[in-house]
Amino acid sequence: MARITPLEWPVLRQLRSRDSTGRGAAVTSRKTRRTAPRTDDADTVVQSICPYCAVGCGQKVFAKDDRVIHIEGDPDSPISRGRLCPKGAASEQLVNSSGRQTTVLYRAPRSHDWEEFDRDRALDMIADRFVEARRRHWEDEDEHGNPVNRTMGVASLGGATIDNEENYLIKKLFSAAGAVQIENQARI
Repeated sequence: MARITPLEWPVLRQLRSRDSTGRGAAVTSRKTRRTAPRTDDADTVVQSICPYCAVGCGQKVFAKDDRVIHIEGDPDSPISRGRLCPKGAASEQLVNSSGRQTTVLYRAPRSHDWEEFDRDRALDMIADRFVEARRRHWEDEDEHGNPVNRTMGVASLGGATIDNEENYLIKKLFSAAGAVQIENQARI
C-alpha cells in the first residue's frame, strides 16, 4: 500500500484549493480520481428487457468482445425509468454463469440420456412436430356442422416479458396456423 504524504491529506488539500466546504476535489483520493466506470470498456450497448417477471423493466446490456460485462437499468424505459430490482440488477450473473446451458439438449421418449443437437436440427424437429400436430388435429367443422377451420393440437403460452409487438406477431402466427388456444402469461 502506498504511503500518503502529509501534503496529500484531505484537510491540507482543502486548504490549498478553493474547496472550502471539503465536498469536492479536495477530498477525492488518488485512487478515486483514477477510477473509471466499468462500462467504459464496452464496445456494444443494447437495450433489453429483464427476464424475471411480468413488469418488463428495461435494461442496458454492455458487452465487450461478444461477452456481457455489465447490465444496468435503462433510464429511457417508460416502465422502470432506470430502476431494477435485486434480481434484475444481478442478471449479468445469469448470463455469465458457468452453469448456464448453452447447447440444445434432447431426450428421446422413454430415454434416460440427453443428447446434444445443433440448433438447426432442433428447429426442424419443432417445425415438423408443429405441422404434424396441426394436421392430425385439424377440424373443418364442429359437431353441429359449423365451419371452424381450427386445430386443437397446437397452443401458445407466451412469457411475461414478451413485449406487445412480439405478442402481436405470435398471435398472428398461431391464428394463421389455425390455433385458438393462445394466451400470454402476463394475463394469467
